[in-house]
Amino acid sequence: MFTAKSPGDLPTKDEVLAISGLEFIQQVLAGKIAGPPIAAVLDYQLAHVERGKVVFHGTPGFDHTNPMGAVHGGWYGTFLDSCMACADMTAVPRDSVYTTLEYKVNLVRAIPLGTEIQAAGTLDHAGRRGAWRNPR
Repeated sequence: MFTAKSPGDLPTKDEVLAISGLEFIQQVLAGKIAGPPIAAVLDYQLAHVERGKVVFHGTPGFDHTNPMGAVHGGWYGTFLDSCMACADMTAVPRDSVYTTLEYKVNLVRAIPLGTEIQAAGTLDHAGRRGAWRNPR
């Protein structure tokens, strides 16, 4: 998987609409379509794709800390939002797109810097106007 370095690296709207969401995410994983630049900035990547499920790996580093030296809550949120949203995308039909409307993250404990973590986004239900899923 490679990430976009400029807007020109991202697929056009017509290219996105020409394939299903599952095909899109599979092509990102295969390196045929550039992944989002945020993945490089926050050091996480897509590791597995199937309909209704994706897996991401990520490693928070010093650049992702808050002023107290702990991993910033925004790192957790962005990592999990990407994971859940990609699970949603696997159910999106051709000629459609999605966007995150809302998410909530409860942090139970801190992740030590440099520790690789894994998140699995599993789609519970996809309707015409919304999707429900849970990261694990």
